[in-house]
Amino acid sequence: MSYEKIIINRDTLEKIYSLAREGFPYEICGWLRGNPVDGLVTDIRPAKNVYNQNNHPVVNNRTLETAYVISPEDLLEMNNQFDSSVPPLVIYHSHPNGQAYLSETDRIVATDPWGEGPSYPVQQLVIGINSEEVVEAKLFDWNVSELKFIEVNIFSGMKI
Repeated sequence: MSYEKIIINRDTLEKIYSLAREGFPYEICGWLRGNPVDGLVTDIRPAKNVYNQNNHPVVNNRTLETAYVISPEDLLEMNNQFDSSVPPLVIYHSHPNGQAYLSETDRIVATDPWGEGPSYPVQQLVIGINSEEVVEAKLFDWNVSELKFIEVNIFSGMKI
């Protein structure tokens, strides 16, 4: 189940942006936890990007600069948190090419194998970062009537 309104305050965004800067030029990933009633994000949980050319579910011709795979240990922890009082609300990752978009590969990975809904009951945040700044971040949610992820929020970037 996705939440209609996820609230990511500027302080939380700046922390995520700092993580993206620390990980640059590689993609970083993790999830945001929060209040399932009001959608307020209260916690950032970075995850380890363990991508290699043999473990991506969709493409194997990329690098850490263009792909991410959340470690099995992190995925297990995230899955265990869905029944908690502060569940995951958003999965995030960065695009070191400076563009905040949900790529076709991102969309495939974020959607269940039947294309009927999201793989996890969360929204998707993509941070566009380049060597000079975080350009912007965009939040995507599953649209039930269109059976696809759509952009639901855009956040300004910052020099970092």
